[in-house]
Amino acid sequence: MQLIIAEKPSVARSIADVLGASDRHEGFLQGRNHIVTWCVGHLVELAMPEAYDRKYEKWRYEDLPIFPEEWQFIVSEGTRKQFNVLKALMHDSKVTEVVCATDAGREGELIFRLAYQKAECKLPVKRLWISSMEPDAIRDGFAHLKDGKEYDDLYKAALCRACADWLVGMNATRLYSLLYGQTLHIGRVMTPTLAMIVDREESIQTFHPEQFFTVQLDAGFIAQSERFKDRETAEKLCSLCDRTAAIIQQIDRKSRSEQPPKLYDLTSLQRDANKLLGFTAQQTLDYTQSLYEHQLVTYPRTDSNYLTHDMENAIPGLVQKVADSLPFAKGLEIPVQSAQMINDKKVSDHHAIIPTATMTKNPAVLTQLTTGERDILNLICVRLLCAAGKPFLYDETTVTLNCAGHIFTAKGKHIHQMGWKAQWYTFRGSLGGRTADDEKAEPEMPADLVEGAEISSVKASVHEGKTTPPAHFTEGTVLTAMENAGSEDMPEDAERKGIGTPATRAATLEKLISTGLVERKGSGKTKSLVPTDKGSALAAVLPEQLMSPQMTADWEQRLKRIEQGQDDPGDFITDIESMLTSLIETANRIPNAEEIFPSDKKVLGTCPECGAPVTENSKGFFCGNRVCGFALWKNNAFLKSGGKTLTADMVQDILQNGYTVAKGLKSRNGKTYSAMLMLEQDDNNKPRLRAVFN
Repeated sequence: MQLIIAEKPSVARSIADVLGASDRHEGFLQGRNHIVTWCVGHLVELAMPEAYDRKYEKWRYEDLPIFPEEWQFIVSEGTRKQFNVLKALMHDSKVTEVVCATDAGREGELIFRLAYQKAECKLPVKRLWISSMEPDAIRDGFAHLKDGKEYDDLYKAALCRACADWLVGMNATRLYSLLYGQTLHIGRVMTPTLAMIVDREESIQTFHPEQFFTVQLDAGFIAQSERFKDRETAEKLCSLCDRTAAIIQQIDRKSRSEQPPKLYDLTSLQRDANKLLGFTAQQTLDYTQSLYEHQLVTYPRTDSNYLTHDMENAIPGLVQKVADSLPFAKGLEIPVQSAQMINDKKVSDHHAIIPTATMTKNPAVLTQLTTGERDILNLICVRLLCAAGKPFLYDETTVTLNCAGHIFTAKGKHIHQMGWKAQWYTFRGSLGGRTADDEKAEPEMPADLVEGAEISSVKASVHEGKTTPPAHFTEGTVLTAMENAGSEDMPEDAERKGIGTPATRAATLEKLISTGLVERKGSGKTKSLVPTDKGSALAAVLPEQLMSPQMTADWEQRLKRIEQGQDDPGDFITDIESMLTSLIETANRIPNAEEIFPSDKKVLGTCPECGAPVTENSKGFFCGNRVCGFALWKNNAFLKSGGKTLTADMVQDILQNGYTVAKGLKSRNGKTYSAMLMLEQDDNNKPRLRAVFN
């Protein structure tokens, strides 16, 4: 009997329906020859540092770096019940083979392998690798199951990614949190992304707008002069030109062709959904994943914009059925240019995201979708129609006018063939005011213009403008920046560029926001991503090696090579450990750090060791630079013997004068006395308070 392990219950149900496993049990479905169960995401995770040694429960500089000699894995409490179901099924005597049916990608492979290993399963493994949850695709996938060993390198890459993130996150987060006295989250992909957002914000804040003036001529079309720095010059030209003749000095017409857009990969879908609908990257991924599980679209976590040649014959029929099922596409002529969507060399694990045939067969399913799911499905559908279409053909015309000895220019278009834009604009129109639209249509230029002709009387006017700063990042534009980061230093044929992957970039943005380093701002649908004060401060103190998109992009390339069996996982982890060792050895707290990382705790004074602020917590009084290690404990042994504890007022005296006077101490015979407590260092150079009675 086959034990089939899916990633989620919804996927398991789809597989079970195809295989006839209809008997429901706690945590699984069973048929005559198959048992279908699921993982509920990550059942098994990398253990936290304290699992290796209890000393790591406290964050101490002297314990860094933390490099596990042998990685440990734990079953999280929230998923233990389902893990026990999987483990029992893996050891059921009726089960002879396990089928990995988790999502066909790096993370899906990791989820299955960790559960398989933690359960100490020894059964042979087959791999189901499909890009669609349609019944035909599932049946075909089971007819062509692969040997699980073929995906060993994929698992190694996935495990390396998880371990690399653990190493950077645990060590760098602890290091900088100790240095600056507050929790500062640092991640292998998260931190370079933060750096890009901070750099953009600094460019905006330091931008100085410059005022300028132009003169515009209304000659039946609008022509514009060069920019002038002062209004007076512009007004002089305006008075010279107003109601006078202008000569058409030159007409430059160029034929242009705008090719159809490529099919969606996940990042381009997230970008459009953010721009048009205001969805966050995570919302778009969640909606698309749900559509995939409903068998309405193909696998979402893809970085490809193309289909494979074996799909070419089915494309015309799919395009027409999709068009017939969409109200906004009815009556449109949909030419299908299948070849332009096919490129086997640019399809790695999964092809582009497209609607499935199931979507066109079952209209009732569409009525059950949420508004968000329906919006994303419509985007994917119209992208298919556009990608199959003809080019948008037009003439771009530039007209140069001479008026009063000055040159004015005008630009416009003359459209010859709408091509794929007919579908796109019809779709956009169907959304009404629900989308953000920043496309500016160029005016149609008159067709009868000839060089040398005189326009007898033009109307001139002065227009004022200002130079504008770079735009704030939105989720759509920051996804593009992540995708392209470091690409200028990579070979043209590099399979994966940028930082992060299509599957992880949305989670990276959410982590930046949840940890208080970035926030969404704005009242419109498409909000800006801006760094918080904490995020800007963190970027200011981190070294280039942690913030460089080039280094992180290089790591992604190496992970891809590990996936292909071309790089050694051990070397990859060793290089990251070497980088972290150097980082910890050379890291120093910057001067006046308290100014950019202000504490909400009362500052009692400055540390006599390093000059950082000293504040109070429940157990004592500590330097804000935890790497320094200066600490005075409330339960001081001498004071405790006299019935007292160290107070904030006493610590203020110590930090200011080097001593304090403890009054009201009681001896063993009940007498009251006072003592002076002098601050000094013990034999290990640790601060201590010595009692002086003279």
